[in-house]
Amino acid sequence: MVYENLNAASVEERLATVRAFGEDFKQGVTLTDEVNNHVHSTYSFSPYSPTMIAVKAVEAGLRTVGIMDHDSVSGCAEFLEAAKAVNIASTAGFEMRVNMDGTSMEGRKTNNPDEPNVSYIALHGIPATQFDALEEFLKPIHAARIARDRKEVEKLNAILAERGAPTLDFDADVVAISQADNGGSITERHILYALSLKLINQCGKGQALVDFVEKQMDIPLAGSLRELLLQEFNPHYAYDLLGAFKASLVPEFFLISGYDECINVQQAVDFANEIGAIPAYAYLGDVGESPTGDKKAEKFEDDFLDDLVPELAKIGFKAITYMPPRNTKEQLVRLQKLCQANGLMEISGVDINSSRQSFNCPILLEPEFAHLADAAWALIAHEKLAAADPKLALFCAENPWAADSLEKRIERYATIGKTADHSKPEEMIQQI
Repeated sequence: MVYENLNAASVEERLATVRAFGEDFKQGVTLTDEVNNHVHSTYSFSPYSPTMIAVKAVEAGLRTVGIMDHDSVSGCAEFLEAAKAVNIASTAGFEMRVNMDGTSMEGRKTNNPDEPNVSYIALHGIPATQFDALEEFLKPIHAARIARDRKEVEKLNAILAERGAPTLDFDADVVAISQADNGGSITERHILYALSLKLINQCGKGQALVDFVEKQMDIPLAGSLRELLLQEFNPHYAYDLLGAFKASLVPEFFLISGYDECINVQQAVDFANEIGAIPAYAYLGDVGESPTGDKKAEKFEDDFLDDLVPELAKIGFKAITYMPPRNTKEQLVRLQKLCQANGLMEISGVDINSSRQSFNCPILLEPEFAHLADAAWALIAHEKLAAADPKLALFCAENPWAADSLEKRIERYATIGKTADHSKPEEMIQQI
């Protein structure tokens, strides 16, 4: 019942539950030095409410955790309150897509498998005082995305009807499982999850559903995924089915985003710097199959990384964010050297959006990645201090330590973050 309440419909009920139990969630937990700055909530696509993220992070032994939704900061305030209740260090951000017009990367495929000239970026360390400004900034982007989602469902329905599969009602099936009415986004994952739920309701789980997908819908299921879908008591069933659909159906119904949804990179980065957030390019690199099995091996930025990173610094990016489990150590060492040469902060995170994924990232415990934990602590201190005084933003030109190297500033801010009482983050300013 406690876990159900952490994912309850109302923010008030979720927060009341986490406050009632507080640090009791830490009982029996062994803390590690792991951090994760990239966990999605129900305000984009995830099985976890913003409150549940804080609890799951504590139970995983993490010392810090960050929310990272698509085109939305509507879950950030709740998340920060929940993190205070369980006394875990927290940081707020969101990710968005931007067009690369006017840069040397214009027209290139960077970190987006679906759209050349459109790149994923993240705004990290958003001061809580800027959430309202960001809500206004994101409103037209949110509206444009919802409009495209609706058209994608229409296109998908035509495909499903041809194959004798149940169709979707955008409002009743897709919007209903999202937080769109509360400022959250809708993604292709929502659409596929809605389809998964509809098929489970029609066929049940196991052999009957597998037969329907393979024979009626003509969608092949890979060996390991097929085995998972034959297991009727698989607790991740709908997410596994979503993974099967993502590889086969998205290319058929996906619609290219317009520039009202993917604004220019310079506009986005300038706004991020203006509000004291940390704009970060999301490095993907040439990848193999993802942990969730829904992304194929593919080439991305590695062939022109030496040109990309200096261009990012020129645009005004302050960081590059990446997911260590996704890349080889050779890729990461190369990226680290380029970040250092171009004065860019490194921020890590594991993209969590499925119940099958772990909040833990053991690779961060290896010595060569210890600096990523320090960066997370510095990010947290930056966010809380900038909310109290904008001049204390890590990259502010008027920062009292602006003359120091980035390495020294990160070290100073990491110390502040580590020694703060995260049940009272607003008091962090007293350390200055």
